[in-house]
Amino acid sequence: MRKYVLDLTVVENVRLHPDCCLLKLTAGVPLPETVPGQFAEVRVDGAPGTFLRRPISIHYVDRARNELWLLIRLAGEGTRRMAETGAGEALNLLLPLGNGFSLPQEPVGARLLLAGGGVGVAPLLYLGDRLRQTGFTPAFLLGARTREDLLQLEAFRERGAVYVTTEDGSLGEKGRVTDHSVLRQERFDRLYVCGPKPMMVAMGGYAMRTGTPCEVSLENTMACGLGACLCCVERTKAGHVCVCTEGPVFEVSQLEWNL
Repeated sequence: MRKYVLDLTVVENVRLHPDCCLLKLTAGVPLPETVPGQFAEVRVDGAPGTFLRRPISIHYVDRARNELWLLIRLAGEGTRRMAETGAGEALNLLLPLGNGFSLPQEPVGARLLLAGGGVGVAPLLYLGDRLRQTGFTPAFLLGARTREDLLQLEAFRERGAVYVTTEDGSLGEKGRVTDHSVLRQERFDRLYVCGPKPMMVAMGGYAMRTGTPCEVSLENTMACGLGACLCCVERTKAGHVCVCTEGPVFEVSQLEWNL
């Protein structure tokens, strides 16, 4: 897939949480075609200690408005500078990068569960939207530490049933994503997962035990996004690969994880 370097203009910067914001960006040309699960490398200007671009999942693409959304977690100087950009300012993006989620081949009535933890929910909104466009009705299983840490709940509810866990029990079922009763009470035909690695490993184990196809989106450190720096190497059954070029999405059975 062709890659583009584009200056995108901030339409809106929405602070969703003290440590997270939603950037809505647009361009003077039609946005390139992207697949849910792909990401962008964002150049950070005005941060002297930040030399490399920052990899950010594509949260959503609104074709009618020609908008691309990025969900930003404020983790360091680079992302904090990005979170300070206001309407009318420009960000330079290299995109689309990596390989995204695959759309299911099952019948339209198949049960699809999209599970995410923390800011790992980011690529699942666009995926859920694309699944609905192709006739599926996805369900979402979202987890966070507290109710305040759950992001974009209403946007997810517009696209399917939403199951929630919080570690403190302030919303939904108490516990982690893998503790939710829906995993014991219902059978799903396919899983899509993104979040902290321990959560993805646990969901991968569930998938292997139940014989459920499962794709996970890895969040390895990706400095260049082009497979040159080797920061994001992951061990798979086919050997060591760069997550930024071979992933970030993998069928969980391909990975050398202890499931």
